[in-house]
Amino acid sequence: MSTPPGSADAQFRGIREWLSQPVVAAFCGGGVAGAVSRTVVSPLERLKILMQVQSVGRDAYKMSVSQALAKMWREEGWRGFMRGNGTNCIRIVPYSAVQFSSYNFYKRHIFETTPGAELTAVTRLVCGGIAGITSVFLTYPLDIVRTRLSIQSASFAELGNRPQQLPGMWSTMTTMYRSEGGIAALYRGIVPTVAGVAPYVGLNFMVYESVRKYLTPEGDKNPNAGRKLLAGAISGAVAQTCTYPFDVLRRRFQINTMSGMGYKYKSLPDAVRVIVAQEGVKGLYKGIAPNLLKVAPSMASSWLSFELTRDFIASLKPEASEMSR
Repeated sequence: MSTPPGSADAQFRGIREWLSQPVVAAFCGGGVAGAVSRTVVSPLERLKILMQVQSVGRDAYKMSVSQALAKMWREEGWRGFMRGNGTNCIRIVPYSAVQFSSYNFYKRHIFETTPGAELTAVTRLVCGGIAGITSVFLTYPLDIVRTRLSIQSASFAELGNRPQQLPGMWSTMTTMYRSEGGIAALYRGIVPTVAGVAPYVGLNFMVYESVRKYLTPEGDKNPNAGRKLLAGAISGAVAQTCTYPFDVLRRRFQINTMSGMGYKYKSLPDAVRVIVAQEGVKGLYKGIAPNLLKVAPSMASSWLSFELTRDFIASLKPEASEMSR
Protein backbone atom coordinates (compact mmCIF):
# COMPACT_ATOMS: atom_id res chain seq x y z
CA MET A 1 0.00 0.00 0.00
CA SER A 2 1.45 3.39 -0.99
CA THR A 3 1.96 6.18 1.51
CA PRO A 4 -0.10 9.37 0.98
CA PRO A 5 2.14 12.03 -0.67
CA GLY A 6 1.62 14.62 2.06
CA SER A 7 2.26 12.32 5.04
CA ALA A 8 5.19 12.70 7.41
CA ASP A 9 6.64 9.37 6.23
CA ALA A 10 6.54 10.52 2.61
CA GLN A 11 8.24 13.82 3.49
CA PHE A 12 10.94 11.99 5.46
CA ARG A 13 11.60 9.62 2.56
CA GLY A 14 11.73 12.64 0.24
CA ILE A 15 14.45 14.21 2.42
CA ARG A 16 16.39 10.94 2.43
CA GLU A 17 16.06 10.73 -1.34
CA TRP A 18 17.41 14.29 -1.73
CA LEU A 19 20.30 13.79 0.72
CA SER A 20 21.40 10.59 -0.98
CA GLN A 21 21.95 12.30 -4.33
CA PRO A 22 25.68 12.06 -5.22
CA VAL A 23 26.38 15.81 -5.28
CA VAL A 24 24.49 16.46 -2.02
CA ALA A 25 26.15 13.49 -0.27
CA ALA A 26 29.55 14.75 -1.47
CA PHE A 27 28.73 18.26 -0.18
CA CYS A 28 27.89 16.94 3.31
CA GLY A 29 30.87 14.58 3.34
CA GLY A 30 33.19 17.38 2.27
CA GLY A 31 31.99 19.65 5.08
CA VAL A 32 32.62 16.99 7.73
CA ALA A 33 36.00 16.15 6.18
CA GLY A 34 37.11 19.78 6.33
CA ALA A 35 36.19 20.28 9.97
CA VAL A 36 37.78 17.01 11.10
CA SER A 37 41.03 17.43 9.17
CA ARG A 38 41.65 21.04 10.23
CA THR A 39 40.92 20.45 13.91
CA VAL A 40 43.23 17.42 14.03
CA VAL A 41 46.22 19.49 12.86
CA SER A 42 45.31 22.96 14.17
CA PRO A 43 48.59 23.57 16.13
CA LEU A 44 50.74 22.68 13.10
CA GLU A 45 48.51 24.71 10.79
CA ARG A 46 48.91 27.82 12.93
CA LEU A 47 52.67 27.29 13.30
CA LYS A 48 53.01 27.00 9.53
CA ILE A 49 51.33 30.38 9.09
CA LEU A 50 53.55 32.04 11.73
CA MET A 51 56.66 30.75 9.96
CA GLN A 52 55.37 31.72 6.52
CA VAL A 53 54.79 35.38 7.37
CA GLN A 54 58.27 35.99 8.86
CA SER A 55 60.41 38.05 6.55
CA VAL A 56 64.20 38.43 6.64
CA GLY A 57 65.62 39.59 9.98
CA ARG A 58 62.62 38.42 11.97
CA ASP A 59 63.23 35.30 13.99
CA ALA A 60 60.42 35.02 16.57
CA TYR A 61 59.67 31.55 15.21
CA LYS A 62 63.02 30.71 13.60
CA MET A 63 63.42 27.43 15.47
CA SER A 64 62.56 23.76 15.22
CA VAL A 65 58.96 22.62 15.07
CA SER A 66 59.08 21.13 18.58
CA GLN A 67 60.63 24.30 20.05
CA ALA A 68 58.07 26.51 18.29
CA LEU A 69 55.16 24.41 19.51
CA ALA A 70 56.56 24.53 23.05
CA LYS A 71 56.90 28.34 22.78
CA MET A 72 53.31 28.61 21.58
CA TRP A 73 52.14 26.47 24.51
CA ARG A 74 54.13 28.48 27.10
CA GLU A 75 52.86 31.82 25.87
CA GLU A 76 49.25 31.03 24.96
CA GLY A 77 48.42 27.54 26.19
CA TRP A 78 45.77 25.37 24.54
CA ARG A 79 44.04 28.42 23.12
CA GLY A 80 47.23 29.22 21.24
CA PHE A 81 47.15 25.80 19.60
CA MET A 82 43.55 26.37 18.54
CA ARG A 83 43.85 30.10 17.70
CA GLY A 84 41.97 30.78 14.47
CA ASN A 85 40.64 27.22 14.27
CA GLY A 86 37.04 28.30 14.85
CA THR A 87 37.25 30.71 11.94
CA ASN A 88 39.15 28.09 9.96
CA CYS A 89 36.37 25.53 10.51
CA ILE A 90 33.70 28.10 9.60
CA ARG A 91 35.70 28.66 6.41
CA ILE A 92 36.77 25.09 5.71
CA VAL A 93 33.35 23.47 6.13
CA PRO A 94 31.77 25.34 3.18
CA TYR A 95 35.14 25.40 1.34
CA SER A 96 35.62 21.65 1.58
CA ALA A 97 31.92 20.96 0.97
CA VAL A 98 31.92 23.08 -2.21
CA GLN A 99 35.21 21.56 -3.34
CA PHE A 100 34.09 17.93 -3.04
CA SER A 101 30.57 18.51 -4.35
CA SER A 102 31.69 20.68 -7.29
CA TYR A 103 34.30 18.05 -8.22
CA ASN A 104 31.54 15.45 -8.17
CA PHE A 105 29.24 17.73 -10.20
CA TYR A 106 31.86 18.64 -12.84
CA LYS A 107 32.97 15.02 -13.04
CA ARG A 108 29.47 13.67 -13.60
CA HIS A 109 27.98 16.40 -15.78
CA ILE A 110 30.94 17.72 -17.78
CA PHE A 111 33.89 15.33 -17.89
CA GLU A 112 32.29 11.86 -17.92
CA THR A 113 31.60 10.78 -21.50
CA THR A 114 29.11 8.18 -20.20
CA PRO A 115 27.67 7.77 -16.67
CA GLY A 116 30.25 6.16 -14.42
CA ALA A 117 33.03 6.33 -17.03
CA GLU A 118 36.61 6.26 -15.75
CA LEU A 119 38.43 9.61 -16.02
CA THR A 120 42.01 9.90 -17.20
CA ALA A 121 44.64 11.33 -14.85
CA VAL A 122 44.77 14.59 -16.81
CA THR A 123 40.97 14.93 -16.75
CA ARG A 124 40.96 14.42 -12.97
CA LEU A 125 43.64 17.10 -12.68
CA VAL A 126 41.59 19.61 -14.69
CA CYS A 127 38.31 18.73 -12.95
CA GLY A 128 39.92 19.08 -9.51
CA GLY A 129 41.52 22.39 -10.47
CA ILE A 130 38.16 23.88 -11.50
CA ALA A 131 36.58 22.59 -8.28
CA GLY A 132 39.38 24.22 -6.26
CA ILE A 133 38.88 27.60 -7.96
CA THR A 134 35.12 27.40 -7.34
CA SER A 135 35.57 26.78 -3.61
CA VAL A 136 38.23 29.49 -3.20
CA PHE A 137 36.12 32.27 -4.70
CA LEU A 138 33.14 31.43 -2.53
CA THR A 139 35.02 31.29 0.81
CA TYR A 140 38.15 33.45 0.45
CA PRO A 141 37.21 36.29 2.87
CA LEU A 142 37.07 33.79 5.73
CA ASP A 143 40.55 32.56 4.83
CA ILE A 144 42.15 35.99 4.98
CA VAL A 145 40.45 36.71 8.33
CA ARG A 146 41.71 33.38 9.69
CA THR A 147 45.29 34.39 8.76
CA ARG A 148 44.94 37.71 10.58
CA LEU A 149 43.56 36.03 13.71
CA SER A 150 46.35 33.44 13.66
CA ILE A 151 49.12 36.03 13.97
CA GLN A 152 47.50 38.74 16.10
CA SER A 153 48.21 36.97 19.39
CA ALA A 154 51.67 35.69 18.42
CA SER A 155 54.79 37.21 20.00
CA PHE A 156 56.10 39.13 17.02
CA ALA A 157 58.07 42.04 18.52
CA GLU A 158 57.47 44.17 15.45
CA LEU A 159 53.72 44.06 16.07
CA GLY A 160 54.11 45.51 19.57
CA ASN A 161 52.44 44.17 22.69
CA ARG A 162 49.73 41.61 22.23
CA PRO A 163 46.27 43.11 22.78
CA GLN A 164 44.49 42.16 25.98
CA GLN A 165 41.23 41.60 24.14
CA LEU A 166 41.67 39.93 20.77
CA PRO A 167 39.18 40.90 18.04
CA GLY A 168 36.75 38.29 16.77
CA MET A 169 36.13 37.04 13.27
CA TRP A 170 33.37 39.45 12.30
CA SER A 171 35.01 42.52 13.88
CA THR A 172 38.24 41.74 12.01
CA MET A 173 36.36 41.35 8.74
CA THR A 174 34.43 44.58 9.33
CA THR A 175 37.60 46.53 10.17
CA MET A 176 39.35 45.27 7.05
CA TYR A 177 36.34 46.15 4.91
CA ARG A 178 36.06 49.69 6.30
CA SER A 179 39.73 50.66 6.54
CA GLU A 180 41.59 48.65 3.88
CA GLY A 181 39.57 49.05 0.71
CA GLY A 182 36.20 47.34 0.91
CA ILE A 183 35.61 44.05 -0.91
CA ALA A 184 39.08 44.24 -2.48
CA ALA A 185 40.61 44.00 1.01
CA LEU A 186 38.75 40.76 1.68
CA TYR A 187 40.12 39.27 -1.56
CA ARG A 188 43.72 40.44 -1.15
CA GLY A 189 46.03 37.62 -2.20
CA ILE A 190 43.38 35.86 -4.30
CA VAL A 191 45.68 35.65 -7.38
CA PRO A 192 48.48 33.58 -5.78
CA THR A 193 45.81 31.62 -3.93
CA VAL A 194 44.02 30.60 -7.15
CA ALA A 195 47.38 29.98 -8.84
CA GLY A 196 48.26 27.56 -6.06
CA VAL A 197 44.86 26.04 -5.30
CA ALA A 198 44.00 24.98 -8.85
CA PRO A 199 47.04 22.69 -9.30
CA TYR A 200 46.94 21.67 -5.61
CA VAL A 201 43.34 20.47 -5.63
CA GLY A 202 43.78 18.96 -9.09
CA LEU A 203 46.87 17.01 -7.98
CA ASN A 204 45.13 16.01 -4.75
CA PHE A 205 42.13 14.45 -6.52
CA MET A 206 44.25 12.97 -9.32
CA VAL A 207 46.82 11.31 -7.05
CA TYR A 208 44.24 10.16 -4.48
CA GLU A 209 41.97 8.45 -6.99
CA SER A 210 44.96 6.89 -8.79
CA VAL A 211 46.58 5.60 -5.58
CA ARG A 212 43.21 4.49 -4.20
CA LYS A 213 42.56 2.47 -7.34
CA TYR A 214 46.05 0.94 -7.12
CA LEU A 215 45.51 -0.03 -3.46
CA THR A 216 42.07 -1.57 -4.06
CA PRO A 217 42.35 -5.38 -4.08
CA GLU A 218 41.26 -7.00 -7.32
CA GLY A 219 37.56 -7.78 -7.27
CA ASP A 220 36.75 -5.22 -4.54
CA LYS A 221 35.07 -1.85 -5.01
CA ASN A 222 36.77 -0.10 -2.09
CA PRO A 223 40.05 -0.44 -0.19
CA ASN A 224 39.90 -0.75 3.60
CA ALA A 225 40.19 2.27 5.92
CA GLY A 226 43.96 1.85 6.33
CA ARG A 227 44.55 1.95 2.59
CA LYS A 228 42.29 4.98 2.23
CA LEU A 229 44.34 6.72 4.92
CA LEU A 230 47.55 5.87 3.04
CA ALA A 231 46.14 7.11 -0.27
CA GLY A 232 45.07 10.38 1.38
CA ALA A 233 48.47 10.90 2.99
CA ILE A 234 50.33 10.30 -0.30
CA SER A 235 48.04 12.57 -2.32
CA GLY A 236 48.35 15.38 0.23
CA ALA A 237 52.14 15.16 0.43
CA VAL A 238 52.55 15.27 -3.35
CA ALA A 239 50.11 18.13 -3.86
CA GLN A 240 51.45 20.24 -0.96
CA THR A 241 55.10 19.89 -1.95
CA CYS A 242 54.49 20.80 -5.59
CA THR A 243 52.43 23.92 -4.83
CA TYR A 244 53.82 25.13 -1.48
CA PRO A 245 55.44 28.42 -2.68
CA PHE A 246 51.99 29.67 -3.71
CA ASP A 247 50.78 29.10 -0.15
CA VAL A 248 53.62 31.24 1.23
CA LEU A 249 52.79 34.00 -1.26
CA ARG A 250 49.13 33.81 -0.31
CA ARG A 251 49.90 34.34 3.40
CA ARG A 252 52.30 37.21 2.69
CA PHE A 253 49.73 39.05 0.56
CA GLN A 254 46.98 38.48 3.10
CA ILE A 255 48.90 40.55 5.67
CA ASN A 256 50.69 42.79 3.18
CA THR A 257 48.96 45.89 4.57
CA MET A 258 49.72 45.14 8.24
CA SER A 259 52.39 47.49 9.59
CA GLY A 260 55.49 46.03 11.17
CA MET A 261 55.84 42.84 9.11
CA GLY A 262 58.65 44.22 6.95
CA TYR A 263 57.23 43.99 3.45
CA LYS A 264 54.93 45.81 1.05
CA TYR A 265 54.81 43.80 -2.14
CA LYS A 266 53.53 45.54 -5.24
CA SER A 267 52.64 42.48 -7.28
CA LEU A 268 53.10 38.72 -7.46
CA PRO A 269 56.35 38.91 -9.52
CA ASP A 270 57.64 41.62 -7.16
CA ALA A 271 56.95 39.40 -4.16
CA VAL A 272 58.81 36.44 -5.67
CA ARG A 273 61.76 38.69 -6.60
CA VAL A 274 62.00 40.29 -3.15
CA ILE A 275 61.62 37.02 -1.24
CA VAL A 276 64.25 35.21 -3.32
CA ALA A 277 66.64 38.19 -3.15
CA GLN A 278 66.32 38.68 0.62
CA GLU A 279 65.57 35.17 1.89
CA GLY A 280 66.75 32.90 -0.90
CA VAL A 281 64.70 30.21 -2.60
CA LYS A 282 64.15 28.64 0.83
CA GLY A 283 62.07 31.73 1.66
CA LEU A 284 59.39 30.31 -0.63
CA TYR A 285 59.35 27.15 1.50
CA LYS A 286 59.16 28.69 4.97
CA GLY A 287 56.98 26.61 7.25
CA ILE A 288 57.14 23.52 5.05
CA ALA A 289 58.36 21.34 7.96
CA PRO A 290 55.19 21.69 10.09
CA ASN A 291 53.20 21.65 6.86
CA LEU A 292 54.54 18.25 5.81
CA LEU A 293 54.07 16.95 9.35
CA LYS A 294 50.40 17.91 9.19
CA VAL A 295 49.78 16.67 5.65
CA ALA A 296 49.55 12.96 6.48
CA PRO A 297 47.07 13.21 9.39
CA SER A 298 45.18 16.09 7.76
CA MET A 299 44.64 14.61 4.31
CA ALA A 300 44.27 11.05 5.56
CA SER A 301 41.56 12.04 8.05
CA SER A 302 39.95 14.31 5.43
CA TRP A 303 39.58 11.63 2.77
CA LEU A 304 38.55 8.93 5.24
CA SER A 305 35.90 11.07 6.98
CA PHE A 306 34.67 12.28 3.57
CA GLU A 307 34.17 8.76 2.24
CA LEU A 308 32.58 7.48 5.44
CA THR A 309 30.15 10.43 5.63
CA ARG A 310 29.35 10.38 1.91
CA ASP A 311 28.74 6.62 1.89
CA PHE A 312 26.55 6.84 4.99
CA ILE A 313 24.42 9.63 3.53
CA ALA A 314 24.22 7.87 0.16
CA SER A 315 22.97 4.77 1.98
CA LEU A 316 19.94 6.74 3.23
CA LYS A 317 18.33 6.44 -0.19
CA PRO A 318 14.98 4.65 0.27
CA GLU A 319 14.70 1.33 -1.51
CA ALA A 320 12.13 1.08 -4.27
CA SER A 321 10.15 -1.45 -2.24
CA GLU A 322 10.03 0.95 0.72
CA MET A 323 8.90 3.82 -1.50
CA SER A 324 5.93 1.78 -2.71
CA ARG A 325 4.66 0.74 0.69
